[in-house]
Amino acid sequence: MVASLRLPSLTSILFPATTRRYPASLRRTVCLRNRPLSGFATAPSGTASPETKSPEVDRLRSDRAVTPRSQDFNAWYLDVIASAELADYGPVRGTMVIRPYGYAIWEAIQDYLNVKFKETGHSNMYFPQFIPYSFIEKEASHVEGFSPELALVTVGGGKELEEKLVVRPTSETIVNHMFTQWIHSYRDLPLMINQWANVTRWEMRTKPFIRTLEFLWQEGHTAHASPEEAEKEAKQMIEIYTRFAFEQTAIPVIPGRKSKLETFAGADITYTIEAMMGDRKALQAGTSHNLGQNFSRAFGTQFADENGERQHVWQTSWAVSTRFVGGIIMTHGDDTGLMLPPKIAPIQVVIVPIWKKDNEKTGVLSAASSVKEALQTAGVRVKLDDTDQRTPGWKFNFWEMKGIPLRIEIGPRDVSSNSVVVSRRDIPGKAGKVFGISMEASTLVAYVKEKLDEIQSSLLEKAVSFRDSNIVDVNSYDELKDAISSGKWARGPWSASDADEQRVKEETGATIRCFPFEQTQGTKTCLMTGNPAEEVAIFAKSY
Repeated sequence: MVASLRLPSLTSILFPATTRRYPASLRRTVCLRNRPLSGFATAPSGTASPETKSPEVDRLRSDRAVTPRSQDFNAWYLDVIASAELADYGPVRGTMVIRPYGYAIWEAIQDYLNVKFKETGHSNMYFPQFIPYSFIEKEASHVEGFSPELALVTVGGGKELEEKLVVRPTSETIVNHMFTQWIHSYRDLPLMINQWANVTRWEMRTKPFIRTLEFLWQEGHTAHASPEEAEKEAKQMIEIYTRFAFEQTAIPVIPGRKSKLETFAGADITYTIEAMMGDRKALQAGTSHNLGQNFSRAFGTQFADENGERQHVWQTSWAVSTRFVGGIIMTHGDDTGLMLPPKIAPIQVVIVPIWKKDNEKTGVLSAASSVKEALQTAGVRVKLDDTDQRTPGWKFNFWEMKGIPLRIEIGPRDVSSNSVVVSRRDIPGKAGKVFGISMEASTLVAYVKEKLDEIQSSLLEKAVSFRDSNIVDVNSYDELKDAISSGKWARGPWSASDADEQRVKEETGATIRCFPFEQTQGTKTCLMTGNPAEEVAIFAKSY
């Protein structure tokens, strides 16, 4: 059953009674839920409900202290989103409003990836969000994979539509419809485009930034004259995502290939980047699909080759979403709140001026403004918090909650000594505070940039250490079960059947996250069957 949206009023929303696993790519949705803190919501996503009756909404709207991560990871996550002002719940269950600070992080992701996409020959464009249902039906595995999550428009302008419309869950079908009109000859290839858009998936279990009914993403689509070109493209894009994760977000993802059961509906091969969150669950942070000729055959997307022969194009699609914001929170955050890697932080440095007497205020604010101007001129993203409605201590806590990498404190004594105090977000307390840093522009700018680089590297090193210490090498099914039951990731040789893979999922709750690109050498024996194996796979419970 699918969701039915009646326009113009979005009421009478139906939804599937159960959810299903769908392959690789499109689990990278962002997601949100209104549910009791101890478990998932049992009420249907998409139904409006009084906010006062939702404990989770109360949590997102409160000013209470952050729940310790070790005590309740989910409650901690919601507290951070609320206190750091990243998002709030929308009036329809399962939707979220991304607040300015949360959206600024998404913009930083966009800024980096947009440049990389254009450097590799892709152009941005836009496709409609309404797709004829007949398009979805053309590719058999695609409609099977997405039917449980589709939202349909059946009424428009007060009249029943002749053909129901799908609210975009992904764009492979409508892209192929247009590609068929644009591609005629090998001279039209490769055709490489990307769009930044919203997507709708009728999720039953939602979580802010991780899984919501509607989320933001980019989706790239390409068409090629040969299978080799398509495969090269699919791998190139997963490499771009991998570098972005490591270099910008300090998240040490593991790139690899999805199993057949976890492959995107309609793809020949799905490549993925898998990230370990702070609770040791896996997050599929991005995917790239080699679609082969599955969609081009379904839609008749052909070209005339150099010999004048008609051939179907080979295609790829690839995407990351606002789910990455949730990944940043869950990878780096601590009991104080959000902790942002400097390269992705909307604000890299916050300046907090401190004064007690009115005659101190002018000098302190003047010095603070000069420091801000020097850093801003040097390309540092800086915020001067010169409001006088809050105490310096309150400001310290507030900006720490928002994960600002560096804080500069300037008081009357600092003005007299022409120096500042610098505190690192990643090193709590006195250990992360340095006094007497010269206020002279060139000295301070150099120091700040050095510390931002150190923080970026430190966060990545810490995340790598956490990841590696929680991956267990296993050689039998019993060892795999032990690893998963203890909350670890299991890595072991695998050549078993799809049925065996399904058994692992049913008995342990874990899935094959990927066959890593980086494989160990030597003879391998499948942990399940005892037969020879060519690859190791990574198993984990996931979001």
